[in-house]
Amino acid sequence: MTNSMSPQFKVMLVEDDPGDAGLVKAAFASSRFSCQIEHIADGVEAMKRLRAAVNGDPTTLPDLVLLDLNMPRKSGHEVLAEMKADPILKDVPVVVLTTSDAERDVATAYHCGASGFVTKPVDVDALFESIQGILEYWFGLMRLPGSRS
Repeated sequence: MTNSMSPQFKVMLVEDDPGDAGLVKAAFASSRFSCQIEHIADGVEAMKRLRAAVNGDPTTLPDLVLLDLNMPRKSGHEVLAEMKADPILKDVPVVVLTTSDAERDVATAYHCGASGFVTKPVDVDALFESIQGILEYWFGLMRLPGSRS
């Protein structure tokens, strides 16, 4: 359902649960936006990939990062804080997409510079709607750096 004339957006999905990652990818596949999704299973690997782009070819940075909070090795809060402390990575929009609905997680995420916070619905249809809403907002309504949208 993608338009071949529309730009392809780069999305980094940082999610340690393979089932959740599969559902998010399926939601992307049903979107009207053409997206290249890079799935990374933990925060340490996400930061390695982002730093490699910064040090190599910054044009390979994602247009949007969807970030889970509760991950092994490095939490989403730690990834977010590191990204926002970096002069190049700080401009990459990060939407926290997590099962948590704890007020402290929401507050910490925004304090660290999150562009948005979405609690993953347990219902698959509601999850698809949430992902579609994120995509519509970031790639349909908002203007990204470099005028890609």
